[in-house]
Amino acid sequence: MTTSLEARERDMVASLARSAGPAHPERRGRRLLALALLPALALGACGTTDGGGGGTPQVGQEGFVRGFLGGVAAEEPRAALAARNVLSAGGTAADAAVAAGLMLSVTLPSRAGLGGGGACLLYAPNRNEVEAIVFPPGPRAAVPPGADRPAAVPMLARGLFALHARAGRRPFEELIAPAEQAARFGTEVSRALAADIAAVSTPLFADPAAAAVFAGPGGQPLQAGARITQPDLGTTLATLRTAGVGDLHQGGLARRLEESSAAAGGGLTVPEMREAVPRVLPPVQGRAGNDLVSFLPPPADGGLAAAGAFAALQGGAAADVAASRGASVAAAWRQRGGDPALVLAAADLPAAGGAVLPASTGLVVLDRDGMAVTCAFTMNNLFGTGRVAPGTGILLGAAPGIGQVQPALLSAGLVHSPNLRAFRAAAAGSGQQAAPMAVALPLARVLGGADAASAVGAAAEPARTQLLSCPRYLPGDASTCQAVTDPRGAGLAAGATDR
Repeated sequence: MTTSLEARERDMVASLARSAGPAHPERRGRRLLALALLPALALGACGTTDGGGGGTPQVGQEGFVRGFLGGVAAEEPRAALAARNVLSAGGTAADAAVAAGLMLSVTLPSRAGLGGGGACLLYAPNRNEVEAIVFPPGPRAAVPPGADRPAAVPMLARGLFALHARAGRRPFEELIAPAEQAARFGTEVSRALAADIAAVSTPLFADPAAAAVFAGPGGQPLQAGARITQPDLGTTLATLRTAGVGDLHQGGLARRLEESSAAAGGGLTVPEMREAVPRVLPPVQGRAGNDLVSFLPPPADGGLAAAGAFAALQGGAAADVAASRGASVAAAWRQRGGDPALVLAAADLPAAGGAVLPASTGLVVLDRDGMAVTCAFTMNNLFGTGRVAPGTGILLGAAPGIGQVQPALLSAGLVHSPNLRAFRAAAAGSGQQAAPMAVALPLARVLGGADAASAVGAAAEPARTQLLSCPRYLPGDASTCQAVTDPRGAGLAAGATDR
């Protein structure tokens, strides 16, 4: 049962989605801004006791997909499988990316979580355009007294809700259920999560709430294959499912997070959480033959860096020269701001800084109709502030611009043919400073005719790439489509067909 408020909001979303086709740029910008503000509204719903997944079609039921599903690649296997299950149930690529992003908050909370944020590119075939949904972990205008580890304003849930509003088909509540169940009933620690816990176990375990989740017997870091249970996070996800995402920003859950973040030294406030909304922005774009190549726009400046590196590669530059160009583009934008196109074209770019930038994680999803989503997520540090807001299970993201914390280079790119109205390739990159090249180099190689499997892993360490490639486009020859995860990581590529 839904409230009348929810019904009105759903009608607004549907109306805006229908009206967002080609239009005068100024009018279209107003439409996108209006849609970006929708997640600020609280959604209410009467929940069920089955975890919210009772509406998902099962094998043999109407709505369950057979044949070509699309594909998914993610840096954590259970997130990839959650996305694949949504594709099997007839969900769109946006639905699958939402489910995977929420699952990452449970299975790879070191790099993606409710306390963090990210950015996504969405290619919608019906509109034949790419748009960016940008929701990085929010900066703080001021640090409250007593906040010794200032937390970023949480943006993941709102950002994924905005993505769903643009192109979702399955109920949003249904997409939360797999992550909720994994948190509540437990899941195995992946190799990716185990490696991150081991890397920062000493400072992480200094927080009793974090140690209760991530430490095993004898206070040792949880190993791959061990069981991890997060009941408080499961309860928080259940609240998002039943009360709506808005509850985390202006409802009872927001007030609880304000209180618990103060206890964890994060100092979040309800007004900050209420005012923080995702933005729907035009991507940074360029041509590659008859195809249009799109990258995440600032403030997700890893996309701008990837655009700079890609342009250099297309111009014949060696990989190390292209990487340096991309890093300088990002450094220039962080110093000067301004029009991304002018930054890309500038000749007097500064040298890239030497500071180590925060970790991130990425995923790519393609559905059978050719809709594609590529996302990058971050906590602005491994495990964010390293502290869990007591009673919520939420790891607090690290506020950027305070102390030595800088924003992550969120990097993703997507290629489509405007003439064919078809998808060709998408990549998501991670690996601190190497994230832009983890996008630019594989895309340049597959557009040059390389096989997707050989293109992934081409960027230098510590780059990690998640890649989708359809050399003969989609809609087109689906048999040529490949989903590939970086072999140097611990992720999973899944999909293709279900017979």
